[in-house]
Amino acid sequence: MSAPTLRALVEGATRVLDEAGVASPRVDATALAAHALGLDRLDLVLAPPVPEGFAATYADLVDRRRRREPLQHIVGRTTFRWLTLHVEPGVFVPRPETEVVAQVAVDEAARLVAAGTSPVVVDLCCGAGGLGLAVATEVPGSRVAAVDASPAAVALTRRNAADAGADVRVLPGDVRDTGLLADLAGRVDVVVSNPPYIPPDAEPVDPEVRDHDPDLALYGGGADGLDVPRAVLAAAVRLLRPGGLLVMEHAEVQDGAARDAAHATGGLVDVETRPDLTGRPRMLVARRSVPELVRSTRPDVGDSTP
Repeated sequence: MSAPTLRALVEGATRVLDEAGVASPRVDATALAAHALGLDRLDLVLAPPVPEGFAATYADLVDRRRRREPLQHIVGRTTFRWLTLHVEPGVFVPRPETEVVAQVAVDEAARLVAAGTSPVVVDLCCGAGGLGLAVATEVPGSRVAAVDASPAAVALTRRNAADAGADVRVLPGDVRDTGLLADLAGRVDVVVSNPPYIPPDAEPVDPEVRDHDPDLALYGGGADGLDVPRAVLAAAVRLLRPGGLLVMEHAEVQDGAARDAAHATGGLVDVETRPDLTGRPRMLVARRSVPELVRSTRPDVGDSTP
């Protein structure tokens, strides 16, 4: 009997993953085959011959995915907008939905660069660094700082920044610390964040999230899960210059509460909710209020390079 073809192996893996409840079985089966072959991607139409030992290696990878280990952990990377990011256990895996959050921050930074300024951007609760690195790589001239309470996330963001060739200031810090980034207080143009926001009684359904993403990056604290997001709002009020922009992700059921929390700071205006890629209300956008006596729309940021 002849050895199975690569296409047959991928088709078999697709059935296994589908039966296990994996949301994108064929995509994942193909990605695992590419990983086993040492390829960035795999075109089954032009598939190479199956090398010796491949079937056993592939079966082990498929079994890990069947048991709902995240694909990103198995292959060690994920894509986020134009970036390829390293992914490691213990650090939150970037999601495609968050790319829309990045777009708002990118657009604002690009607008400021076009106006002749060098925008200062801060990514709070940065995780693997996707939001801050998106701005740093897509908007030349922007100055980006990224902060996370997790040492593993800080190390991973530094690694991803180095691989992307991005000059980003990455540092450990708790967003609830009122002294965080004190040197940038009142000088930041954009604060962007995907903080933890899941309430304590809303355990994620997907095993990939529930069993593998760290609790520090999932649960936002408090009965409604918004303790950390409220700290992000407070940090934004402290860090943003008058007229500066805040962009923050939240759960779709938290849109009203997030807007209320933003208004309650007394320092944010033009508060609105925007949809994610699937049309769900999952993004808060607001601006730092401008005192009546402030005539300039943007104070001199001087030497505030992150």
